[in-house]
Amino acid sequence: MKSKIKELIKLRDERDAAGGLDKLAQRRARGLMTARDRIEYLFDPNTFVELQGYVVHHSGNFGLEKKKFLGDGVITGFGKINDKVVYVYSQDFTVLGGSLGEMHAKKIVNIMDLALKAGAPVIGINDSGGARIQEGISSLAGYGDIFFRNTISSGVIPQISVIMGPCAGGAVYSPGITDFVFMVDKSSYMFVTGPEVIKAVNKEEVTFEELGGAESHASISGVAHFVGHDEKDTLDMVKELLSYLPSSNMEQVADIDTGDPFDRMDDKLNEIVPVNPNKPYDVKELIVLLVDQQKFLEVHKSYAQNLVVGFARLGGKAVGIIANNPGIFAGTLDVHASLKGARFIRFCDAF
Repeated sequence: MKSKIKELIKLRDERDAAGGLDKLAQRRARGLMTARDRIEYLFDPNTFVELQGYVVHHSGNFGLEKKKFLGDGVITGFGKINDKVVYVYSQDFTVLGGSLGEMHAKKIVNIMDLALKAGAPVIGINDSGGARIQEGISSLAGYGDIFFRNTISSGVIPQISVIMGPCAGGAVYSPGITDFVFMVDKSSYMFVTGPEVIKAVNKEEVTFEELGGAESHASISGVAHFVGHDEKDTLDMVKELLSYLPSSNMEQVADIDTGDPFDRMDDKLNEIVPVNPNKPYDVKELIVLLVDQQKFLEVHKSYAQNLVVGFARLGGKAVGIIANNPGIFAGTLDVHASLKGARFIRFCDAF
């Protein structure tokens, strides 16, 4: 029995080493978190349960039979975040660049199926170079299975994507159709093809930031809903968002005693909205004064700023807020603001 336990401990250590202890140390030296670090930071202490941690790929082509890693480059499981059950998958860039192969995809699909069955949110921590081309069509089929789960889960359970590194190709399609996308400033990127391919095909030179950086997706494309200063700040925002969301469309968000009196008066409200209707003002100043504890989680903060959307609490109840912002374009609705507002309203309506 003792020999079996020692063998299990050895396997666990090998699993936790991922692509190698040296690679994990290099990431930490650069100020980056590992796939396992991210899960440990995100979840409540001692609540995370890993599933299928000893799976390996089945490919024997192009030398892959010599490169087998326990877990196949993705950590999957469930646990609690602020005492709420949440399912997660976290891709490991130290294992074959976080590339998605057949078994890697099956692990993700399994955790998405479990989340849907349990009626709990699912979080994808994405750090992947895309499809594992050595596995050919099996990798692409895996993406199809993931997209299908994204579709049937839409409006049923909250789906959150966290982009933690350079994600390219198939790795960015799934996040694009989830409910909320988080990115890290200056370290996470989303693009179908990289700058080198753009240069080769279009003879156009663009930087990583211009093509798929956090600022570009937050302010221009609107793909990113939240941008964090660093990885921990980004994960903290994920925790905050979850506090406003139900576990599924069959549940309601629990009321919280915020300690903010419902009949609280604030004389500043008399000063924000000007008497002159042609004078602009920032509607966010008004929102912050109205909501409990002056806490307002703005969604799409840098995109279509003529419309403001986000989450807050009123009388302890979680609410979605949408407001024209007279300080930007006089609060008028253009196509971008309309799409921003419609998407937010659809989400609130579903949950």
